[in-house]
Amino acid sequence: MKREQFFKVMRREEEGYIPFEFCFCDSFQKEFRRRTGQSDYLSYYQMPVRFLMPEYIGTYPYQRFFEHPEELKIDFWGIGHKPGSVAHFTQYVCPLSKAQTVEEIAEFPFVDPVNDFDWDQFEKDMKEFQQKDIIVYGALANTIFELSWYLLGFENFIIALQERDPMADYVMDRILDIRLEFARRYASMGVDCLHLGDDVSTQLDMMMSPDLWRETIKPRLRRVIETAQAIKPDMLMDYHGDGNLQKIIPDLIEIGVDILNPVQPECMDPIEIKRMYGDRLSFRGGLGTQTTLPFGTPEEVTRVCEELCREMGKGGGFMLCPTHMIEPEVPWENFEAYYAVVMRHQIKN
Repeated sequence: MKREQFFKVMRREEEGYIPFEFCFCDSFQKEFRRRTGQSDYLSYYQMPVRFLMPEYIGTYPYQRFFEHPEELKIDFWGIGHKPGSVAHFTQYVCPLSKAQTVEEIAEFPFVDPVNDFDWDQFEKDMKEFQQKDIIVYGALANTIFELSWYLLGFENFIIALQERDPMADYVMDRILDIRLEFARRYASMGVDCLHLGDDVSTQLDMMMSPDLWRETIKPRLRRVIETAQAIKPDMLMDYHGDGNLQKIIPDLIEIGVDILNPVQPECMDPIEIKRMYGDRLSFRGGLGTQTTLPFGTPEEVTRVCEELCREMGKGGGFMLCPTHMIEPEVPWENFEAYYAVVMRHQIKN
């Protein structure tokens, strides 16, 4: 029932039901366990969607790309992480920050999308969730842009992109090949939604000119979408992009994005964005995690959430979600106020 209603609503074929999803940070998970005695908040709160990706089963041959690898947590992309100064945030250590040529980058051991992941178990997990009436998102966030700068370093990559340095194209294309294989496998296995995205904006404007984005990032993103939809035409495309990306929303629609996330109210007016694009685009988000959710009263959270449901839910096409994970400073009572609104807009059996 939820799956059927989710697709109708997010394809803007009917209204009434408001899907939702949220993610707890580590400290909020501890608070959840303290208050409920439970460990699985996704099941406890009857989350209608799950974000899945296959488990990494490859090696970590990246030590030689760091001066002090013992001080880092290195992920399967080969990106180093240092503890940050706030909560769960980390500082990136970029393994290719000193690379000067394409040849140097070519020596980097990029992941093998076929053999480095447990696709058999992924398919089993996906089907089990779908049989439980849960919508499955295939995780493919940090699609092109963010992974490129995580590897090369932000300034290095932006300069290379602006100057059309072959190093930028080489890194993006290596990542694109991996993303295309993920898209093919997700689509072939029957994933419901593809979770794409890159943070290409600050809260003021784009990090690069829209024209540069259109020349370099957009064609690669289009290929990922077209590759998945060639196999599974009804797969929904959900694009995550923090900040103010209003200048490229029409481009995202053009290349096949169905759902935009998170529509940050601190830098975009979600209701105005709905008015402008709601006939062609659905939305996931809307509830500010820099403003209302951490710093409003429970009554304010309720009022804002009800307004979002009323205005952005018109004609369907809206999931009421926080615009980021629920951070440590969010009062428990504010989360409960949000969840109470969510529950008032669920399917009535």
